[in-house]
Amino acid sequence: MTKHIVAMGGGGFSMSEFKAPTNLDRYLLELSGKSSPQVAFAPTASADDPAYIKSFLTAYGTLGVRASVLTLWEGDTTRAVARLADADVILVGAGHTVNLLALWDAHKVGKAIKRRYEAGDVVLCGISAGAGAWYHGCITDSFGDYRPWRGGLGLVPGSFCAHMDREGRAPAYTDAVATGALTGGYGCDDGAGVHYVDGVPRNFVAEHPGQLVYRVMPSDLPTASGVLVEPQQMTVL
Repeated sequence: MTKHIVAMGGGGFSMSEFKAPTNLDRYLLELSGKSSPQVAFAPTASADDPAYIKSFLTAYGTLGVRASVLTLWEGDTTRAVARLADADVILVGAGHTVNLLALWDAHKVGKAIKRRYEAGDVVLCGISAGAGAWYHGCITDSFGDYRPWRGGLGLVPGSFCAHMDREGRAPAYTDAVATGALTGGYGCDDGAGVHYVDGVPRNFVAEHPGQLVYRVMPSDLPTASGVLVEPQQMTVL
């Protein structure tokens, strides 16, 4: 009953030219082991943006999946949340991290995802805000500036930072780990991600060469300024 979690700094269909699926999207589906997996897309962090939903349905519709969308901002949510129990892949989109987790808490989505994860044979994956949701804490711009925030589901230990290759993200993350505002964890460039198998990081994947994942840990070494940043060995998809 294998359990996969893939936390991506960015990338996939939503950041590709013409919103086409990428090798990162295909990688997520391959992990399911199903020829036609049931994929549930959660665009909660984008306020269920219709354009984002359309992009997902168009991109993943070319990949032979059975697609569903978890919408929480309007209408009856009970049945949509219940359908998560049947999903082979749960893909969580980018957007506003704090609103994502707040709305999930109100509608008991976090509990439903945890139950599905504990049952096994599932792939949980997230982009940016959707990736930070799997951790205890992350760097977020939900309050305007980049700052540490603790409030994730904690399905994997430590912390996360998306978009490490964008200005301002990396310094905010390394400072947070150095000061203890966040525990150590991983930072991912756009197009790069951490793949966990049964809660253990097993692979570091990228859509293109040069996209990296960094392990960021507190350090007592006098030359480390309180933090150690280690690029990981990447697998280019």
